[in-house]
Amino acid sequence: MPVDPTAVIVAVATALGGLVQGADIPLPVKDQAAQAIQSFEASAPAASQQINDVIGMLPEQMQGQAQQAVADAAAAVEDSIQPYLPPAPQAAPGAPAVPPPAVVAPPVPEAPRYTAPPALQATPIGGDPSRMLPDALTDLPEMVMAPIGAIAVFVPWLKKAGEICEGIKPPVLAALYSAENGFRYGPTAPVSRDGARGPGQFMPGTWAKYGKDADGDGKADILGVADSVMASGHLLCDMYTEIEGWQKQGLVKGDTLDLAIAGYNAGVGAVRRSGGMPSGLPDYENQTKPYVKKIRASEARFAGILTPFVGGNFGDGIGGKIVEAALRYLGLPYVWGGGNINGPSGGGFDCSGLTSYAVYSATGDLLKLPRTSETQWNVGEEIPLAEARPGDLLFGNWQSGGPGHVAIYIGNGQMVHAPQTGDVVRVGPVFDGMKVRRMV
Repeated sequence: MPVDPTAVIVAVATALGGLVQGADIPLPVKDQAAQAIQSFEASAPAASQQINDVIGMLPEQMQGQAQQAVADAAAAVEDSIQPYLPPAPQAAPGAPAVPPPAVVAPPVPEAPRYTAPPALQATPIGGDPSRMLPDALTDLPEMVMAPIGAIAVFVPWLKKAGEICEGIKPPVLAALYSAENGFRYGPTAPVSRDGARGPGQFMPGTWAKYGKDADGDGKADILGVADSVMASGHLLCDMYTEIEGWQKQGLVKGDTLDLAIAGYNAGVGAVRRSGGMPSGLPDYENQTKPYVKKIRASEARFAGILTPFVGGNFGDGIGGKIVEAALRYLGLPYVWGGGNINGPSGGGFDCSGLTSYAVYSATGDLLKLPRTSETQWNVGEEIPLAEARPGDLLFGNWQSGGPGHVAIYIGNGQMVHAPQTGDVVRVGPVFDGMKVRRMV
């Protein structure tokens, strides 16, 4: 399986972007620098292909060593840029610790800017040991490692598949799909050397049993989102139930969810034969156990990402559309002066850029807000915070000139906003002292 250095290029671009955005330089200069960094990042696929082409020309017995050399070099680069990566966002005093969300870019029709390369994903069912990389590289911050793709496309099906049985929830499925194939789907989704295909990385025999037409388009599409996610849900639930039965009989021991995830990677028969977590064979030790650990470790992070989608009820009106428009950009970096009615600019949004875009997008071009939080405060009507509903704008950080921050209320005391330099578009609790205005 080719080794792809794309993540390192993206890591370098992220570090450079953090330095530029934190510098005290004029906005036009920042924008020019951001464009240069984006051009550098866009070179990643070409660089990856060139390296893989060279490795492919080597004698077969040398290719594994060459892949490892690339992996080692990638780890060294990661170590050197670590001090320059943007700091992890800090929780407000007294607030519960919530892991920052993974970077998520807007869904289709835009093509993903970057998806995590195969070498950075956990090995699929019956996978390939050559895809394993040193811990230094796989421990890259989530902001760098996470796939920048259309997770929002998966959300309705993650929610539906997460309701099949009690033991398998949407965050687990999301974490598994991130590990399996980085939320990549369609004809260009990578195929493993052993023939595992699609976003769920199904082998032909497993797909023949579980692949069904879930979205009613007349075919069971292994490369599609709906059919794959529902198949994964049914497979995991079947294994979860079977493992529970074995546990009651005293045949296996261990956490039921851990063992079901291990079964997805190594086959449920491996769980039964080992009496619990598959162990003993090199594949189990080097692939299955790290695979389970990675998914469980990222489960909480995906729970935070999915909460507004899965747990929220935004309604069918304009307010709900405003919320949904903003949520498409969860994880996009904060960029001072970034964003407008047409979407992000300079690589991201600031607070009022995000609200400008969301309101304009949701109202069908009928309402164009002023560009700053101070001027947006003059639009619509003020209402009590207790009467806020999804899509209303929240204003805070009050100064002599007016509000210095604006966010979008999503319900249950939560808002989506672009907080500050070094942070990303995220969901968080409403700040104390915020006031509400209803735009529509």
